[in-house]
Parts: sequence; C-alpha cells; structure tokens
Amino acid sequence: MIPRLQPKAPIPLPAPGFFQRLVEAGFDGDIETGAASRTVFSTDNSIYQVEPTGILFPRAVEDLQVVAAALSEPAFREISIAPRGGGTGTNGQSLTSGVVVDCSRHMKSILDIDPVRRIARVQAGVVKDELNRALKPYGLFFAPELSTSNRATIGGMISTDACGQGSCLYGKTSNHVLGLRVVLMDGSDFWSRPLEAGALAEITARTDRVGEIHRRVERIALEKREQIAEIFPKLNRYMTGYDLAHIRRDDGRFDLNAVLCGSEGTLAMIAEAELNLLPIPAHAALINIRYGDFNTALEDARNLVALKVASVETVDEKVLGLAKGDIVWTGIARFFPDDPGNATNGINIAEVLADDEDELERRLAEVTAALDTGANARHAGYTIARDHADVEAIWSMRKRAVGLLGNVEGPVRPVAFVEDTAVPPENLAAYIREFRLLLDGAGLSYGMFGHVDAGVLHVRPALDLTRDDHVRLVREVSDAVVALTRKYGGVLWGEHGKGVRSEYVPEFFGDLYPSLQEIKRAFDPENRLNPGKIATPSAEVLTKIDDLPLRGDIDRIIGNEIRSAFDNAAYCNGNGACFDFDETSPMCPSYKATRDRRFSPKGRAALMREWLRLLAEKDIDPRQEAMRLRRSIPFASLARRAFNSLNPANRDDFSHEVRAAMDTCLACKACAGQCPVKVSVPAFRSKFLELYYGRYLRPLKDPLVAAIETTLPLVRRIRPAYNLVVGTRAGRTMMRVAGLTSLPRLPHISLAKEAARLDVPLATAQTIEALPPQERQRSVVFVADAFTAYFDPDVALAAIGLARKIGLTPFLAASHTNGKALHVHGYLGRFEAAAKRTARYLERLDETGVALVGLDPSMTLAFRSEYKGISKANVLLPQEWLTANLDRLTVSASAAEGKSFRLMAHCTERTNAPASVAQWRKVFESLGIDLQAAQTGCCGMAGTFGHEARNRPIAERLYALSWKPELDAAGDADILMATGYSCRSQVKEIDGKLLPHPLQVIARIVSENPAIPRSHTALPPN
Repeated sequence: MIPRLQPKAPIPLPAPGFFQRLVEAGFDGDIETGAASRTVFSTDNSIYQVEPTGILFPRAVEDLQVVAAALSEPAFREISIAPRGGGTGTNGQSLTSGVVVDCSRHMKSILDIDPVRRIARVQAGVVKDELNRALKPYGLFFAPELSTSNRATIGGMISTDACGQGSCLYGKTSNHVLGLRVVLMDGSDFWSRPLEAGALAEITARTDRVGEIHRRVERIALEKREQIAEIFPKLNRYMTGYDLAHIRRDDGRFDLNAVLCGSEGTLAMIAEAELNLLPIPAHAALINIRYGDFNTALEDARNLVALKVASVETVDEKVLGLAKGDIVWTGIARFFPDDPGNATNGINIAEVLADDEDELERRLAEVTAALDTGANARHAGYTIARDHADVEAIWSMRKRAVGLLGNVEGPVRPVAFVEDTAVPPENLAAYIREFRLLLDGAGLSYGMFGHVDAGVLHVRPALDLTRDDHVRLVREVSDAVVALTRKYGGVLWGEHGKGVRSEYVPEFFGDLYPSLQEIKRAFDPENRLNPGKIATPSAEVLTKIDDLPLRGDIDRIIGNEIRSAFDNAAYCNGNGACFDFDETSPMCPSYKATRDRRFSPKGRAALMREWLRLLAEKDIDPRQEAMRLRRSIPFASLARRAFNSLNPANRDDFSHEVRAAMDTCLACKACAGQCPVKVSVPAFRSKFLELYYGRYLRPLKDPLVAAIETTLPLVRRIRPAYNLVVGTRAGRTMMRVAGLTSLPRLPHISLAKEAARLDVPLATAQTIEALPPQERQRSVVFVADAFTAYFDPDVALAAIGLARKIGLTPFLAASHTNGKALHVHGYLGRFEAAAKRTARYLERLDETGVALVGLDPSMTLAFRSEYKGISKANVLLPQEWLTANLDRLTVSASAAEGKSFRLMAHCTERTNAPASVAQWRKVFESLGIDLQAAQTGCCGMAGTFGHEARNRPIAERLYALSWKPELDAAGDADILMATGYSCRSQVKEIDGKLLPHPLQVIARIVSENPAIPRSHTALPPN
C-alpha cells in the first residue's frame, strides 16, 4: 500500500494575505494556490522547473488593474508577478517563484474585426489560429507564423515578439502590432499607439508614469542614436525586447510598442492588442526538395532565396526520421519518397505564393527550371504540393518538428537552450558547420531544422540533465555558441526570446545596457515584473542559465528505470501540443472542455512526475507495490482502505490531486497518437489508479463498470428488468446514486440467436483448421466486442451479411473479455489475466491464417496497445479488411444516387490508426462514392466516460463543441456514419438520432456478385 504523500509546501509570499486582498479588492477571476496547479505551472517548454506561489486567471482588464493596485500597497511591495501566455516558452520566460498571471483561460475574446481597415482587436488570451479562423471568412489573416500557432496566445506572441516560417515576407509580431492596451505597475491602463510629433509632445508633458516612460524612451532614442545603429544587427531577426532601433518608425512616428513587444512581461501586463491584418494568399504551393546531405541543403537554400520564393524551411535527417513515425506522415509520405540507393539526409521546403493559378504555375516553372539546370541541380529530387490540404499537412509536419525531437528512447533527449540563434543568411552555412563541429566535439547528438531564409536554424543537443557531466555542458555549450554567434554577426535569441539567457544581454547590448535598465526603471522601478529577465532597474543581478532549478533535478530523484516505466509521463517536454484550441482536433478533449491545464496530457504528466518523485523520496518503487497489490486479497485490505478514506489526516494527500486530474481523462488515447513525444495518459493513469485504490476505497460505479463485459450475458437474460431500470425516472435515479447515467437499453434482437438462425458458426481453431485451404482463405472471423454484440448487434449482422454478399464465409468469435474497461479503471491484475485468456484464443485463430476483424475501433485497437506484450494476434479494423477485398465489392445500381456520405470517425481510430480514414475513403471510392470525413473532435462519450454521472457535464459540453453542429447541419440527403459504438450511443442519447456504422451502409449498397456461388450470399432478413 502506498503511503500518504505530503505535497511540497508553497514558498510563502513575502507578505501573507495577498490573495485574500485581491478578493476584497474585487478581483473577479480565478485564484489557484493548490499543489496541483503550482506543479503544472512550474514548467514550460524549457529545461527549467520553478514552482510559483499561486496563479491568477483574470477575466478582464479590470482584474489586471486590481492586481497592480494590490501590489502597490505597502504590505505587498515585495511580491513579484510574471505574465504567462500559452506556456510554451523554451527559455523559462514565464517561470517564477512569485505569482503567475495567465490570461489564456478567460481573456480570450475577439473584440472587433474591421475588414475594411484590416484591423482586429483582441484580448491577450486569444490563440493565434483561433483568430485566423475567425478572420478567414473576410479573406484576412494575422501573418506571423509559428510552430505553436494552435495554442500560442496573442499576448505571448507579443511578449516574445514571435515569428517563424515566412518571416522574410511577413516579419515578426511587432511588425503587425498597431496598438497595445497595457496595465502598468501603478495601475495605469493606457493604449500605446504610434504617435505623431504633436501627440508625443502632449503625452511627454504628462506628470504621471505614462509621461515619464515616454520622456525617457524618447530621450534615449535620440541620445543613443549612433550606438543603437552600431549595436543592433541588420537582421530579419534583430534583437527582440526593448527594441530601441525601431522606436522611430519609417514614417517618423514614435512607437513605444517597439519596446513593449518582446519585453517578456518585464514592463507591463498586456490586456488587449490591435493587430494589422493581411489578405490570405490566393494560391500557394510547396516544392519539397531532397538532398543527400544536410550541408548541401543549407547551401542550396541561398539559391532558393535568390529565386524569390516566399519562404524556405530546412529539416535534417534526424527530424525527418522522427516525422516518419509520426501521425502526420501517412498524409504526406508521397511527397518525400525514398530514393533508391540514396538516403535523404536533408530537405528544403520552398513556398511559392501567387494571386492566381497562372501566376503560380509560372513561378513554379521558374523555380523548378533553376533546380533542374546546371550548378543548381544539387538535389536528389523534388515533388510539388499544390492542394491546400497537402500544403497544410506538410507545414504541420514542419511545425511538429520541435516536439518530435523529444520522441526518442532513453534518458538522453534533445533539449532547448541554444535552439534559436540567428546569423546573416549568407553566413549560415559556415556558421552551422562550426556549430556542428562544436557539438560533435562534445560528443552530442542533435537535430536541426529551421528558417534558413532568415538565417535561423533550430538546434537541440541531446542531453540527460540528471547527469552532472551533461548539466555542465549547458554552460559550456551556451558560452561557446554565444561566442560563435558573435563571430558571425548574429544573436543568441533569434526567435524564442531571452528568458533565463538574459545573463548574456549586457554582452550583446554593450554600452546600451544601462539604457535598457533605465527603461526598465521607468516602467517597473521596484523590479516586480518578471524580475531577472532582459534588464534590471538598477544593481540587481540578471538570472543566469545555471541559477534556476532544472527539471533534471526532479528526474534524478525519480530514477531512469521508473521514468521509463510510466509511459513517457516524465519525458513530457512541455511542447504543449495538447493545448490545441481546435474543437475538431482529437487532443485533448478534457482540456478543450475545461480550459484547465491540469486536465491536459501535459498537466497530468507533470502531476504524475511529481507523484513519482514523492514516492521515490519515500523509497517506494511503484512497480513493486503494484505486484504486491496483485498478489494480495482485495477484501483483506477493505477495512484499512475504508479507514484511509475517512481519516481526515489523508485529506492533503497529493495522490488526491493527481486522481482529480485523472478523473477527467476520457482515456481516448488521442495523446498516445497525437502527442509528439507520445505521452500516453491512459496508460500511466491506469497504473496510478491501481495504486491509488490500493490505499483508498473505490466509488461504487468502478466495480460495476469493470465487470460489464462479464455481466452483460447475465443482464441479457433479464432484459425487460434492465430496460425498466435504465428507461424509467426511478431507475435512472437509482443508477445515478451508483454513479452511472445515460445507460443504453438492450435491443430485442440477440446476436447469438440471430447468428445461430443464420447458420453462422462460432469460430474455433479446430473448426477452421478442418476447412479446405481454399475455403479457409474465403473465411472471416468477426471479433464482436461485448458492447457491439449486446447493445448494437445490427452492426455485427451487417458485417455477416456483407461478408456473404462478397463471397466470404463469416464466423463469429466466441464470447470473450476484451478487458478495456478493466484497464481504463486500473484493474490491471484482472485485466492481465483476462487478456491472456483472450490472447490465447485469438492467437490460435490467427495461426490458422483466417482474417480476424473487430467491429468497434476502440476495442479493436486495444489488441494493439493494451495487449502489447501479451498477444501477437492481428485483429483488423473493418476498413483494413475491406481494403484487402476491394475487388469483391460491386455497388448496386443507383444505391447511392443523390446521397452524400460523411464519416465521423472515432478519436482513437483517427489518432492511433492514422491511415484509417483514408482506408474508409478508399473503400467507398471503390463503390463510386466520394466519402467526406467530418471535422469533429471527441463526442464526449469515450467508452464508459460519458456514462459516469460525474463526467456527464463534460461529455455533453464536448458533444456540443463539434458533433452537434455537424448533425444539425445534415440534410435529408446526407448519410452520416459513426464508427464508434460509444459515439453512436452519445448521438442517440442527446439528439435521439440513430447513426449507422459504415459497415451497415456498405452492406446495403453493395450488390451481390453474380460470379460468387449462391451458397455464399445468404443474407439475414430485414
């Protein structure tokens, strides 16, 4: 039995009562000081870990003013704050031991879009891709591109002056900021906009903080004009933050936003922004060029830039190899073919834009002609992507490169600390050669990719920061890279901000650093805003790269064996792909429904990692504890678990905080498929629940849900009584007391009886082995899970009918326990026993060579994931089976005429079997039908999740996000299909509609093949 785990006490604020004072002063947002929230907000995408004292989630600019006013009170003048956006910073920009201010939860409104003036006004917490989705109907977009655009907030982009692919064409965030509404430390709320001479004179005459700031910045810009011109590099990626070189715009206006953009929350709190918008390019294409070595790709990039392409992105062989194992690769593999005898060790992706198709083709012809001739023909080959979906998919691969570098085995993994250097593009190839020599000399592996047109290449050396010798390398490599960038006329921070690397600011800015301090002093004289970053107001010291605690300090306590045993929980690198705002993207449904970062894969991984640390400090090996639990008799510990559950001394057990986060997980496994690092929350959640409920009592619904597969045959015998319970108000009330809700009724039809009536035999190895070889090849075994078999038997009967129509002999697998419900709820001992029994049966069938076909995607894919290491049987998804039998499919005349067909695929299927939707399309295409894939996220049911009363609000919220709009928009001619039983159940429960499985639709429209003997085509009656 695991012990009670005491969470780490928060670092006390210099003055107590601050959070209470905020409430008294009218703060309307959320205030979180619990151990779970502090743990989740202690990391970003950097190598550091700093736990804050608390987190504030303001609802409006007035809340920011309340914060500033409270901090101005004498009692709280020692408290510091750090604004935070998407939390994906790679250099610890928003990490603080003070108080975090996070606008992403509530301040996420798009306040105004003016399509005529091409201006948008937004709150700081709006996500970039969310804004662009709202702008698309107007033909406009917010241009600065970045790999984290589906979770990066506008406030965070402004704070780091973010940019990425296409910056040579579109510039940085600061180039598109027209106005900023900021709250200063004295509570001043003002809009910073470019000022004409008269307006500047008026504002500098003010006697308040705003006037003082403008006077100082204007004086510095005038007095230090020559030094500014000399020190600031003439780069696309000039030094961000306190950007004195652009205080005066090209039109002569004074623009304080040049100082605010890139200031990383050290000068003010950003509340709103006015943004410049651009027309969406009418036509785009990508030329994907392959090279035998990375240096050739780098050198050739300069030729591509000279051809005036819109952007050039370069990826090395390491990142490309990792991409080939990622979920996105299926959709783009054809654009990166393998060249016989020549390995691809580098690629360039060149973007071509045009206003019309003719111009696009002309530009493509110009570039490809140059690629094909003379000295420019240094590549191994190229492809062109013209379709919008293909272009987006390739860019998605490039965007995921940062996260993909974390998807390696073992404790030595690429980490961010020197990853965004920028040098003049003409120096890049020589610079990278020296950079590689530096890393090779240190014995480090690494991955490289980036924006070569802008002279930026992302480099992540692989380190294990639990090792002292690797910790020392952070300093050694950083110092060497600083010297190298200086040698080649570049900067250390070309894209991802300064953060804890601010110790190098005085070296880069030289004699101008005191001017930066003066600016900091004007905005924040007491050094309360994100102290230690970029500049200090006086003699305070800047944060050093080896001052802050490293994540590796925690990992060292846990140990490599335990880290590797818990499904990448400890290897989450904070990339934040699970914070994707898009409700049609599968990952992560619980975060989309709650906007609570604890309830995301990143949040749960952080909590699990802290839980493992607390166990390690008590010398508890969770693996051994799990084995002890499985050997024990559950009832023997009942009294002790009851005592622990009731004992007030256990109320602050950190395990409760972890369990609360795990309770909201839908176990959909989208993270296991979509997370670049493959953090698998359902896997480590099950291991946690097993140990947690070894110490505490389970809720009543757990044993009921866990036993559902074994009890359904019994329940079927008393079907009227069961249906009475789930179909009446009194019965439903009783089930809610047990923790269950929205339970489906059992249909009148029985699969077992219908199969017997149709002479469909149960599959045994002996029966199939007795078949002649030719007959065995024409046989198929449908592995019907308990939910489909008992609650939706029509799907299995449709599969049987379809098999016979296409000349195959169907069998039904014997009743078996899949065990997924056991696994989801942490009954891992019972799951293993059941899985081994089922595996023995399926393996014997598989050995006969007959096709095994599951019907529900989630249950079928369990044989590939949860059964990994237990079973070798290959159970196919329906579409995998059908794509192997396309030659047998013939469509009946006019069966699909006038209809449109849309597929709503199960989340687990989309993310863990990436080819599945394309396979369904292929099947329907063979029938002359253009199948469309509906853009939907999670339906909210997710197996048994939506049947648990405590989860029902989240389940219904998720359904409303993407499934309900899809169903509401469907017309009479639209055939909507859902592959997942739980999805169909959710639709029926909420909207009262019956969605068919694709097999049911195909069975109706496929005609009998006259070449097939009649004995094979007997169908079940309607």
